[in-house]
Amino acid sequence: MNIKRVFLIVLDSVGIGELPDAADYGDEGSNTLKACFAQPGFNIPNLKKCGLFNIDGVDFENGVENPVAAYGKCAERSKGKDTTTGHWEICGLISEKAMPTFPNGFPEELLDEFSRRTKRGVLCNKPYSGTKVIKDYGKEHLETGSLIVYTSADSVFQVAAHEAIVPVEELYEYCRIARQLLKGEYAVGRVIARPFEGEYPFRRTANRHDFSLAPPKKTLLDCLSESGLDIIPVGKIYDIFAGKGLKKANPTVSNADGMKKTLEFSKTDFHGLCFTNLVDFDMVFGHRNDAAGYANALTEFDKWLGEFLPELHDDDILIITADHGCDPVTPSTDHSREYIPLLVLGKQIKPVNLGIRPTYADIGQTVADIFGVCNNLSGTSFKAEIL
Repeated sequence: MNIKRVFLIVLDSVGIGELPDAADYGDEGSNTLKACFAQPGFNIPNLKKCGLFNIDGVDFENGVENPVAAYGKCAERSKGKDTTTGHWEICGLISEKAMPTFPNGFPEELLDEFSRRTKRGVLCNKPYSGTKVIKDYGKEHLETGSLIVYTSADSVFQVAAHEAIVPVEELYEYCRIARQLLKGEYAVGRVIARPFEGEYPFRRTANRHDFSLAPPKKTLLDCLSESGLDIIPVGKIYDIFAGKGLKKANPTVSNADGMKKTLEFSKTDFHGLCFTNLVDFDMVFGHRNDAAGYANALTEFDKWLGEFLPELHDDDILIITADHGCDPVTPSTDHSREYIPLLVLGKQIKPVNLGIRPTYADIGQTVADIFGVCNNLSGTSFKAEIL
């Protein structure tokens, strides 16, 4: 029996332990899953049955005797540890050069041109926590109408504005202007609109929007779309790939929304890939060092997984993975350079140990191999091992 549908779910930032080069990124000792495991109430029986704790290197919990999934972990070969780089590598595109970061803020000439085009001033221009930056600069923004521009350890240009001062669509237009300006040596991975609302200390809204750099080469998504297969992006997948190889976005406002939409799509008839990103792990919990919230979010995903698995058809495959780490108990609030988990389930899947894969790209190459589409992506297929 051929495989008709693949569900690929990225648990954004659920890393599974430091990579050998983690110290080069300031991430020595990071282990996002281990940090969650230590939290009271953490309970993921379905992921445990799949073999999550059987993965090589997991030493804080015992595995199960007979995992129901093929299991392993993948190393990141790309330079960097951000969302865009991680997703691109999953889809077969390895970034040999890290995207630029701006630990001292963005150059004046760039921001001068940004202000000229937006007709608004700029506040902050430093690496900053997203929740703290609106607390520290929100009042001045309300008084002046100037945009709060900030970055992080990742390759991002973030623009925060109060929805009562800058309507959301206007903020998106400002971000499109920034995206046009951020080229060459300034070509950050993402420009991110960060709208907020209310009164001091303010709160961010669900109207975040990412404006990503377009992938410079073909990815799995191009291969599938060129072959006439369906691709259903859920969450910020459309944004991460700048729409390349995709026809329609299915944005979400939370993990719960993303899981609901994925479950709904599982009840539809399609031939191809449903590709879901669940961003709350990273955005709401990892970056805020909220270990208890992170652990609870994984517990909630596991409950949902118990509902989702019975919906899989005999010719379906489910792949669960991540795109980097974001350890909530280290001093850093940034992403961490970690291995990502790899779980592959389905009626036709052999529950084997896939070991330690040398690149995230093995995932995309395997999906391409399963559907018999282009074979010039990076990575090595493990199709023969699992089917």
